[in-house]
Amino acid sequence: MPHFEIHVSNPAEARQFYAGLLGWRFEPMPGGEDVEYNLIEGNQIGQDSPLTGGMMRRLGSAPDPGSPVRGGTMTFEVEDCDASYAWALENGGAEALPPTDYPGIGRCAYVEDGHGNIVGLITPAAGEH
Repeated sequence: MPHFEIHVSNPAEARQFYAGLLGWRFEPMPGGEDVEYNLIEGNQIGQDSPLTGGMMRRLGSAPDPGSPVRGGTMTFEVEDCDASYAWALENGGAEALPPTDYPGIGRCAYVEDGHGNIVGLITPAAGEH
């Protein structure tokens, strides 16, 4: 799993919380302005590490405290984002976000797995991993 995401209701408060808790730094991601997407930099996390992370404004209301699933999104590296996305839709998945290019990051897509989970797919840009 090369990438994880944290979905938050108030990005500014959450950045402050995680900066204090884990020493993370945040860099706005070009193309992610509409959801206040920030890339995470920290101990063993970041653009020069095998693991990257992101934080974004939640698209909808927050889950109730104590609800069964309150996690983030896992994104997996795939050889061909478009092919994996098409396979998912043909095999019981549903569209969450169609394949989209993010300069310097790669081509990403999200699918619902039919079980209430969203799974991210990424084909890194040339030279990125």
